[in-house]
Amino acid sequence: MKFTLSWLKTHLETEVPLDDILYALTDLGLEVEGVENPADALGDFRICRVIEAKQHPNADRLRLCRVETWPNGPDAASEEVQVVCGAPNARTGLVGVFAPVGTHVPGTGVDLKPGVIRGEASNGMLCSERELMLSDDHDGIIDLPADAPMGARFIDYTDRNDPVIDIAITPNRPDALGVAGIARDLAARGLGTLITPAIETVPGTFASPISVSLNADVKDGPCALFVGRYIRGVKNGPSPQWVQDRLRAIGLRPISALVDVTNLMTYDRNRPMHVFDADKVAGNIEVRMAKPGESLLALDEKTYEFDGTEVLICDNNGPESIGGIMGGLASGCTAETVNVFVEAAFFDTIHIAAAGRKHKINSDARYRNERGIDPASAPVGMEMATRLIQEFCGGEPSELVIAGAVPDVARSYKLDTDRVSSLVGMDIAAVEQERALTALGFTIDGADVTPPTWRPDVQGPADLVEEIARIASLTKLEGKPMARAEIGVTRAILTPMQRRETAARRQIAALGYNECVTYTFVDHASALMFGGGEDCTKLANPISSEMSHMRPDLLPPLLQAAARNQARGFADLALFEVGPAFQGGEPGQQLMQASGLLVGYTGPRDPHGARRAVDVYDAKADAEAVLSAIGAPAKLMVQRNAPGWWHPGRSGQLSLGPKNILAGFGEVHPKVLSAMDVKGPAVAFTIWLENPPFPKAKSATRPALVISDLQAVERDFAFVVDETVEALTLLNAAKGADKALIADASVFDQFMGAKAVAQMGEGKKSIAISVRLQPKDATLTDKEIEAVSAKIIDKVEKATGGVLRG
Repeated sequence: MKFTLSWLKTHLETEVPLDDILYALTDLGLEVEGVENPADALGDFRICRVIEAKQHPNADRLRLCRVETWPNGPDAASEEVQVVCGAPNARTGLVGVFAPVGTHVPGTGVDLKPGVIRGEASNGMLCSERELMLSDDHDGIIDLPADAPMGARFIDYTDRNDPVIDIAITPNRPDALGVAGIARDLAARGLGTLITPAIETVPGTFASPISVSLNADVKDGPCALFVGRYIRGVKNGPSPQWVQDRLRAIGLRPISALVDVTNLMTYDRNRPMHVFDADKVAGNIEVRMAKPGESLLALDEKTYEFDGTEVLICDNNGPESIGGIMGGLASGCTAETVNVFVEAAFFDTIHIAAAGRKHKINSDARYRNERGIDPASAPVGMEMATRLIQEFCGGEPSELVIAGAVPDVARSYKLDTDRVSSLVGMDIAAVEQERALTALGFTIDGADVTPPTWRPDVQGPADLVEEIARIASLTKLEGKPMARAEIGVTRAILTPMQRRETAARRQIAALGYNECVTYTFVDHASALMFGGGEDCTKLANPISSEMSHMRPDLLPPLLQAAARNQARGFADLALFEVGPAFQGGEPGQQLMQASGLLVGYTGPRDPHGARRAVDVYDAKADAEAVLSAIGAPAKLMVQRNAPGWWHPGRSGQLSLGPKNILAGFGEVHPKVLSAMDVKGPAVAFTIWLENPPFPKAKSATRPALVISDLQAVERDFAFVVDETVEALTLLNAAKGADKALIADASVFDQFMGAKAVAQMGEGKKSIAISVRLQPKDATLTDKEIEAVSAKIIDKVEKATGGVLRG
């Protein structure tokens, strides 16, 4: 929203400096985005006198001018320069506007330099109005009165040193889309007195020959009110200079008096209007919903086809305007217009926004109507527009033609003057609260406060408090610590699940992984590969086709991230994410996971050959480390029935029993890697953070450390078993031989292959394990050690069929 300081002062009587106004605007919630000071662009242009203008010796259409200038101001000495000028009105004695060498000319975008034109030096420029962006006139240079002050700045002489203020308007403040509304806020703050002129009624002298009707499909919502007036005998031409100056200052191009009146009303009072050439309107006007297939050539010279959801203003021949958005070209006003029909209506914001977005029309009318204008402004706006048209163009107005009625938006809320302190922490006197609301246009009757019709954003008592605090200035708010509800040590805020997520995140990061934060959406193909892709997880309004479904697992976005990194030259990756995955669209079908992905090799190349490709055991070890960090039981089952996106022979699942799956790990299936364009070996793990049981004891302290002061004993065993026997089966059997004494068991060697066949026979292998015995009551004797060893051998033999290797 742009406006000039002088425009603001037609509504606000104030002597407050510009900087204070700018600060107050931002503090009131009307953030100042910029200030354009004409002095920055036109400050170097000064009034000069042409001492002599004679014919250029080498060009018929050029004049050689001796110009007296005052580069340092009217009180300094003058200088004489030579300027080559092509303007037809350049003459001896002319008083004009001079731009010295080095000046930036805003109308042309040129920085002036000394030049030679047809053999004659030229040092500067005598300027036209277009070069100073005052108008489109460039038929001649500016010709000022002979008594103009020599050497004065042109902007000071013409009173054009008028700053242009640009503010950002939030969607909840449509009242600030008019200069009058901005002045009202500033007056309420105390920066001046509101002097917005009252609008006087213009009596009609005849009945309008054009009537207006609201179709049944619009009068109950899309268009509740239409006010029209016929004005005959107008003379359309340029609008007054002050109107043109205001419009140009805010970036609008003056068109004609009739059109400029509607633009002036739009920016001055936030009252969009439209003027039809009445002689081009066939019959009467009807406001209705569009019929599918109808079209209109609009004022932007584009043809728009309608599908039945738009509000149209039509005559007997069809559409003449897109209601609240843009008028039609056929019924637009021209220099030949003598009779007009002026329209001011109130449209539904949703219909305006939907139609404007659908047809990609951006207009000042749409911008205001879709945010909500004052419904009561249509009749009074018509009176003001009528007076302006009569002032600029003459004419005789008809009586008002009104279809529908002003919507009843009256509502009132109780004002609790003590609530300001509890809601915003500011102590404001009750009298000052009532003064602020009254200054903003609110009506107070006892404790009941009625918002004005131009404030649709006020919808409750809390909004009244907000207005009071806004006018008083939230910068006065002092930060105060909240009183503690209870004395002593505060209770834990994080839930057990939140603490588990944090523990998992820290552990994975400590293992050397880099955390990723990805979208929870994936494409349909990726979702299908990882067990998802059902309609219940499909988004109704996806960001793009690559984000159409909720992710069923964390691995798809991690693999996509790995592919993007590999495309940029990063081959070895360790990525992880902790976040939700979705098995369906219901609340209970969201699962919290922690996933890690290793791609490539364990490290950079080195001369010692320590570098190797990542494998399934890396993923398994990391998964076990994370499970340990979040408090999962140490003894878990390893199952082979991993989902289809894992490599069938190089993956597994860690579980508590056959059904409670805690984690999956292994190599990612080659087909998945190929589909997601990930190169090289890739292993991963996924942990379901909600599945490990939480500890039953909710103690804040750790349990006491249990450690024995007796010497531990380690014994090694080598068993010959079938090739199909898993090492884990053998280990579990060994550990179960004596759970009281056996603290741990691990595999330290596996002998298989051709040499093993030669020594042990076809289909055999040797697995060597180390068993650690930890006594608790007394040092173990040889006899006790031998007894435990015999139990281990017997247990392994029964579980695997293996025998002790000789």
